[in-house]
Amino acid sequence: MRENISILTKGIIKENPVMVLLLGMCPALATTTGVINGLGMGLATTITLTMSNIFISLLRKFIPEKIRIACFVVIIAGFVSLLGMLMNGFLPSLSSSLGIFIPLIAVNCILFARAEVFASKNNVFSSALDGLGSGLGFTFALFLLSSFREILGAGTFAGFSLFGNWFTPWTIMLLPPGGFIALGILLALVFFVKDKVRVKS
Repeated sequence: MRENISILTKGIIKENPVMVLLLGMCPALATTTGVINGLGMGLATTITLTMSNIFISLLRKFIPEKIRIACFVVIIAGFVSLLGMLMNGFLPSLSSSLGIFIPLIAVNCILFARAEVFASKNNVFSSALDGLGSGLGFTFALFLLSSFREILGAGTFAGFSLFGNWFTPWTIMLLPPGGFIALGILLALVFFVKDKVRVKS
């Protein structure tokens, strides 16, 4: 039980894809101009990551070593295509807002990292937990980034006004430089906390 909890939580905290491993920077910067977009991208990646981990684990003994990467690509791309069609059918506004970044989940290095490092070497249940944990960690990071950028850049949270007419939005936070600024601040806070924890221990 404790081992399963550790597998699930390490992707959220100790091995967070964005805040610790610095993976998935492209969608983290490009889709976090609003909370809805950030959460949508994070959850879409979580679903793909969990399902691809499950299938790669199921097929790990049948996938030849020499073509394992190609097989990972096919499995991941298949789930991304299915997810893209479902989002286009049931969540058209979110699908339109995220645009090209939905199909680009297929080349997100987070998915290949978890497939290669974990799913191809472990059982189905553990692989599902690993995918879910890493996906939730990615979603959490995108939520923090998108919240910070939307609040400062538009004065809103998930589209709801927070400050009224007196607030002047920092438009730069919704532009590409704002993504780098927000990410830099977030990473600085994470490494500051890690240093403090290391010193105390």
